[in-house]
Amino acid sequence: MTSDQRPPEHRGEPSFNRRRGTLFILSAPSGAGKTTLCQALRERFPALKYSVSATTRSPRKGERDGMDYFFISREDFRARLEKGGWAEWAEVYGNYYGTSAAFLDRALAAGEDVLLDIDVQGTRQILRMYPDCVTIFIMPPSLEALRERLEKRGTDNPEVIEKRLVSAREEMAQKDLYRHVVVNDSLPEALAELTRLVAAEAHR
Repeated sequence: MTSDQRPPEHRGEPSFNRRRGTLFILSAPSGAGKTTLCQALRERFPALKYSVSATTRSPRKGERDGMDYFFISREDFRARLEKGGWAEWAEVYGNYYGTSAAFLDRALAAGEDVLLDIDVQGTRQILRMYPDCVTIFIMPPSLEALRERLEKRGTDNPEVIEKRLVSAREEMAQKDLYRHVVVNDSLPEALAELTRLVAAEAHR
């Protein structure tokens, strides 16, 4: 963990001496392969900074502060919320999650490209503050294919899978919010398309 990534309370000042970085947003329904694609994309583009979210929930086994999430108190989260410190945020099952606006502002002003892995709700919030960001939605080839992937994953019971499919249907219905849509039918092909998109957008 580096100290410049921890979400501070104050927004960074823009720099006019260099190219402004590009903010990439990647969204997908659960089971569509977003995590795998994000990891592969970061390996392809080592200079692409990954925005680590903050959360008020307790760390799970194996999770590391500053790597998986920044683990902060509810009081700290709400204090930053009142100061406009979150570029996007949500409350999920009683815990807060958010993306530091200061981190994004500093990185982009320094000419660094940033990858943000968030859901559709978070994307709508980000677009209000960063309307020129590059939004990419990862689609499964079909809901039935998504069901098969979730069942093969073996981490959820049937009831949870059904809930995930309902959420997936709602998220997929909003794909037109995104500038690009990549169908992950074949992981190598989806990664190749995603790589081309990021390379093209980053060098505009």
